[in-house]
Amino acid sequence: MSVPRFWREIPQRYNLIGNKCEICSKVYFPPRESCPVCRRKSIGHIKDLKLSGKGEVFTYSIIHVSSGEFEEQVPYPIAIIKLDEGPMITAQIVDCDPDCVKIGMRVESTFRQIQQDGYTGALYYGYKFKKV
Repeated sequence: MSVPRFWREIPQRYNLIGNKCEICSKVYFPPRESCPVCRRKSIGHIKDLKLSGKGEVFTYSIIHVSSGEFEEQVPYPIAIIKLDEGPMITAQIVDCDPDCVKIGMRVESTFRQIQQDGYTGALYYGYKFKKV
């Protein structure tokens, strides 16, 4: 399988795919096999759900010292984002001055390069968030 095809054919690479329990309506990201609230009743009742990618900054930190792979990006904000559907995820905030990041700020997901493998040159992509 070619690299471009590999990326295209796995929808989770381009989307925030979580899942939702059809019994209690709880939404999860990353996806789970069963609902920890409903336990065994949820088996077979967990369905995939494409999340909107919109939410707000719940809390954040500005990274001033990082590992070698991210040294060129400092300072940069890392935040816990509360998605509109309920789950909270950790992600980098991009396209925004670190001093402008605030708790409660509305954000949306964006697909960005995460890193590059120096040996093979392979690029790794994933979600980050930007100010709405």
